[in-house]
Amino acid sequence: MSRSRRVLLKLPPWLAHALRGQRGPVPWSAVTRGALSAGPLLLVAVQAGRTSLGVVAAIAAMLAGINDRPGSRRVSVKRIGVPALGGALGLVVGTYAGQQTGAVVLTVILTFVGLVAGSISAIGPVASAVGTQLLVASAIGAGMPLPEPGWERALAYAAGAGWLLVLRLVLPTPGSLAGDFRFDGERKAVAGVYDAVAELLDAVGGPEAMHRRAALTAALDHAQDALAGPRLRRYASSSAERRLHAQYAAALPLAEAATALAWAGEAVAERASEGPRRLAAAVRGNSHTGPLPAPSRSAPALRALDDALLHAAEVFDQGRGGDLHTRPRTLRDRLRAAFGSAGREYGLRVALCFGASSAAAQALHQGQWYGQHEHWYWLPATAVFLVKPDLGPLASRVLNRAAGTVLGAVLFAGFAAVLPRPEGLIALVALSGALIPVATRHFAAQTAVVTVLVLALVMVGGEPQASMGRIGETLLACAIVLIVGHLPMPGQRGGGVRARLAAASEAAYAYLTHVLDEADAPSISTSRTSGAPRIGTSGAPSDHRGTSSDHRDSPSERRSTASERRVTPSDHRATRWTLRREAYRTLAEARTAISLSAHELPALARHTEGADEVADLLERLVDTTTACAVHFDDTGRIGPEHTERLTALLDELAGPVERVGLRLPGTPLAG
Repeated sequence: MSRSRRVLLKLPPWLAHALRGQRGPVPWSAVTRGALSAGPLLLVAVQAGRTSLGVVAAIAAMLAGINDRPGSRRVSVKRIGVPALGGALGLVVGTYAGQQTGAVVLTVILTFVGLVAGSISAIGPVASAVGTQLLVASAIGAGMPLPEPGWERALAYAAGAGWLLVLRLVLPTPGSLAGDFRFDGERKAVAGVYDAVAELLDAVGGPEAMHRRAALTAALDHAQDALAGPRLRRYASSSAERRLHAQYAAALPLAEAATALAWAGEAVAERASEGPRRLAAAVRGNSHTGPLPAPSRSAPALRALDDALLHAAEVFDQGRGGDLHTRPRTLRDRLRAAFGSAGREYGLRVALCFGASSAAAQALHQGQWYGQHEHWYWLPATAVFLVKPDLGPLASRVLNRAAGTVLGAVLFAGFAAVLPRPEGLIALVALSGALIPVATRHFAAQTAVVTVLVLALVMVGGEPQASMGRIGETLLACAIVLIVGHLPMPGQRGGGVRARLAAASEAAYAYLTHVLDEADAPSISTSRTSGAPRIGTSGAPSDHRGTSSDHRDSPSERRSTASERRVTPSDHRATRWTLRREAYRTLAEARTAISLSAHELPALARHTEGADEVADLLERLVDTTTACAVHFDDTGRIGPEHTERLTALLDELAGPVERVGLRLPGTPLAG
């Protein structure tokens, strides 16, 4: 272990998180799009004599660039376009509220906008991005005096984000020549699933197995999102897309078998991972698989792996499409998230931060603290990024925002002293736009780049150099958010973590219940203790599943029947895969929320203590359920080892669940 790594481990969690950054290759495609977005838009507007609209369009392109993440083109429509619509709406609300109302009424309106934006942010990542742009744009609309009416500003904002979206949809990416370039993001995501399966198989029996299983979940989530983006038609409309859908669906039984092998904990031969790697290469190259090595068939999970490889080889040759095994969220689900405990807590905290920072900014503006500067939007806009929990723990966000703003302001002051205007500043905007995709790996770096970009924009728009003022406003926003972030709120703290953990427990229990119902064994009762299905110890199957008992006498016949079912999945198996994907996805989301909460200051982190233990047990429960399903497919029954492990896990869950204060399915509120 390196010296820097040892030092990092000794730091308190909230400080260690502030110093930690993401790693990975440079996203050159996103860098190119960033360079072609805000800078060229501003240049065209300046040449056309509409500089103020160019500033608005460039700000929208900058925010869209922050949302320009790896994935498919179809997903980018939702990830970039939907938040931009929220930003355009916020610009209209902020503009007319700022023009038609006084300071007190405006503060009330912005506080209400903060309540709405915070509540909808609890729905999911895209909704959170919508809330962010709604708040930032409303602050800009109210605090940046521009000659154009609100509707014209909104059109310019939508055009700026739309321009980056057009670049995302039109420009090819490296490596896209292997097939239809429209689906290069989907192809990369599906190939990543097969690579993750291979890495898990290599790690089976070792200490990294569970980490690889978590990486497989992330790869499946990413591929599922990439393929399930918004579409005009209900089904895939081209042969290339249908082929990718079929290849993704073929990876699900492979992932199931690999998870069962990881659960068993016995190392497998190296050749077991060769097949998934060849499948990954075939997806990337849009080619045939060629011969696949057959793993040993000495155990149920290995036989399942072999059957899944055979099925995948057939699918890769035919490519007729496949079910993505997703459960779309209904409007009711979204409303429950927005108005539930997490949405209420999040909305109230955002409203207080946004309202308090808006009031402070207007008080400073009315007292001419800004001097000759007319723009007062920086303080509330800064508070928006600080109060967003999905951007990192509170202490980490505050430290990184303060450090990034100071660095960005100092850098811009140096650039402004030597660059010609407006040409040099426009070039600086283009350079900053290109750096955003790389800077998003660390919040301080992102803040520094955004600070340089925004200061250059407002100077092109006619505002004098204001680096020092921006530093003071940022530090004030940090103080406001720190104070509000630690204020006691109505209800139980840590509502976001508990809401995600409750969703994970519901999904895990639904998956377990389906597997037990599929087995339909007489020793498995439907009564519940501690909210969980109770399982007998014999695991003996019943004889009324459509297969007579004499058909189970021969192990070879039993494996043949299981193999046939695996090649052509039944409705039961398709439902099982959907429930399994939902269980692992919600667990991953809960893990992320728990990790962020654990890196808060101790005063906040203590409210979610014990949540990681519940997540660990739920994860083991889902892994064991997957191993049960694979074993049942092969043998027609659930083995004694599986039933004992399930029973022990369900009993073990009762204590941690009570300490965390969760409501498990079918039980009253613990504690």
